[in-house]
Amino acid sequence: MSDDVFTLGPASFGSRLIMGTGGAPSLEVLERSLIASGTELTTVAMRRLDPTVQGSVLSVLERLSIQVLPNTAGCFTAGEAVLTARLAREALGTDWVKLEVVADERTLLPDPIELLDAAETLVDDGFVVLPYTNDDPVLARKLEDVGCAAIMPLGSPIGSGLGIRNPHNFELIVERAGVPVILDAGAGTASDAAQAMELGCAAVMLASAVTRAQEPELMAGAMRHAVEGGRLAYRAGRIPRRHFAEASSPVAGRAALDPERPAF
Repeated sequence: MSDDVFTLGPASFGSRLIMGTGGAPSLEVLERSLIASGTELTTVAMRRLDPTVQGSVLSVLERLSIQVLPNTAGCFTAGEAVLTARLAREALGTDWVKLEVVADERTLLPDPIELLDAAETLVDDGFVVLPYTNDDPVLARKLEDVGCAAIMPLGSPIGSGLGIRNPHNFELIVERAGVPVILDAGAGTASDAAQAMELGCAAVMLASAVTRAQEPELMAGAMRHAVEGGRLAYRAGRIPRRHFAEASSPVAGRAALDPERPAF
């Protein structure tokens, strides 16, 4: 995969799997899962993190040389998200932020108006903004137009494991986007990650599918291979879908047999 580097904002990565840290039963399990995933970029929720505590998630990421991507999980307004991003920049020394502004606790769906407002403010403030958004091609275009470094549409609600509910919308977003499109939320198993990559996503972001699996380390490995396999399939190009069979053997040169007079 060395000839297929994943470029995101000002940085490049060998892995196209972005991991989250929420839901892991322990730091030990999380560390083994991150190693198995091969990820080079991992999110942490700033509103649930104390950067001064030793032996925290940040310690694990530092030990594994994984880039930290702070997120604004738990924010409901643009003001909350902007403040959280600025606090993360001060605490962690990074201009990167995974922007999350949700509408309510029940669905955890993005609030499109507050999200766009926060994205524009943070881009103007010099942040590399990666917004968690709906699978709405129009909103995706607006987020790119204000300067977001990627578009991160949900496949289905966070933690649902329902996979990609509207593949057609993903195709529309990918077709138009001039920045990487990253599946964020909804993946439940490896085939969901592979499907996202086959649809043209540049990467996959997930957490619960691994941290809440019965065997998180095994699932992390499965996700890694699914992302790599899906990317290869996308680059290779699938065959067209057909309504009827099409023989793989050539028709030209086929022997004309007389059923009344066998040739042998």
